[in-house]
Amino acid sequence: MRGGCKNEIDSIGSSSLSFWLIFGKVLLGRYLVAPSFFGGEGCSVKDKQNYFHKEFDWKPISVLLVLATVWGANMATIKIAEREIAPLFMAGTRSLVATVGLYIWMRVKGLKAFPAKNVTYHGLVVGLLFGTEFGLIYMGLQYTLASRVYILLYTAPFFAALGAHYFLGGDRLTPWKAAGLIIAFCGILVLFLKKLGTFSADTLPGDIMALTAGAMWGGTTVYIKRFLAHRTEPLQTLFYQVLFSVPLLFCLSWLFESPLFHDVSVTGILALAYQCIIVAFLSYLVWFELVHRYQVSLLHAFSFFTPVLGVLISGVIMLGEPIGASLIVALVLVSIGMVLVNKG
Repeated sequence: MRGGCKNEIDSIGSSSLSFWLIFGKVLLGRYLVAPSFFGGEGCSVKDKQNYFHKEFDWKPISVLLVLATVWGANMATIKIAEREIAPLFMAGTRSLVATVGLYIWMRVKGLKAFPAKNVTYHGLVVGLLFGTEFGLIYMGLQYTLASRVYILLYTAPFFAALGAHYFLGGDRLTPWKAAGLIIAFCGILVLFLKKLGTFSADTLPGDIMALTAGAMWGGTTVYIKRFLAHRTEPLQTLFYQVLFSVPLLFCLSWLFESPLFHDVSVTGILALAYQCIIVAFLSYLVWFELVHRYQVSLLHAFSFFTPVLGVLISGVIMLGEPIGASLIVALVLVSIGMVLVNKG
């Protein structure tokens, strides 16, 4: 089993090498050189009220596809690591490592962690929402099927679009966007249709947890855009999210998980390292850069690619499974949906 896991980790690295190169270029371009990749020169926090891009060109789209690939591979690393490390403890560790890395990075850049009291309050809200979201996902998996969790979690773009429509000026839910979201969601349904199982009272608690997690994911993004995007840098926003989620996740782990470790191997540690460094630190940093600059409804819509690419990476690339009709149909529907969303 461990040998197979090692091959899975190796496959993730080799198959995604080109994506890491783009990913690194984006990250370095924004934080160490210049943010021109995202359109325009750098801006101060005070200028961000007027730094809201409505044009969604190839640049943010290419970055979102890289992120979807990173997060799709993350689905595989979670499956690998959870055999050896308790999932809530793993999520808490991920946030803790990201918190330390972000704090060091902010000190190097001369950024204050908490520039104002009202920012601290909003940061606390965001961190608690983030921690609760992941707690619901991991606990929901104990009561219902993983396929049902994926589908209900990816109702998040609908919640984000509705929240943006009512609470964010200039980010309206148009008929084109609504149609695109529905078509893309149908793609996710097609992808997991055979694994849904039947509804029962036993799965209801897990289904509710997953749906609530989806609502919190979409709602958190809207909250950040409304209350933090014009007050903080993306580094600070992510710092608040992971910092305040740490005690909540470790507390949930202490209450519900035992034992925390089971024959931990190098493979499990590598899988956890991927989640800590690549996902929680680097990919989320790029994600919040996008959240600070672009429409929430457009950004969240592209997250529909994540489960599709996750199945492609974990099943087809890593395990050598044939490309099924459901995967092709799902990819086509999600792609059509994104064209319509972008048109809106």
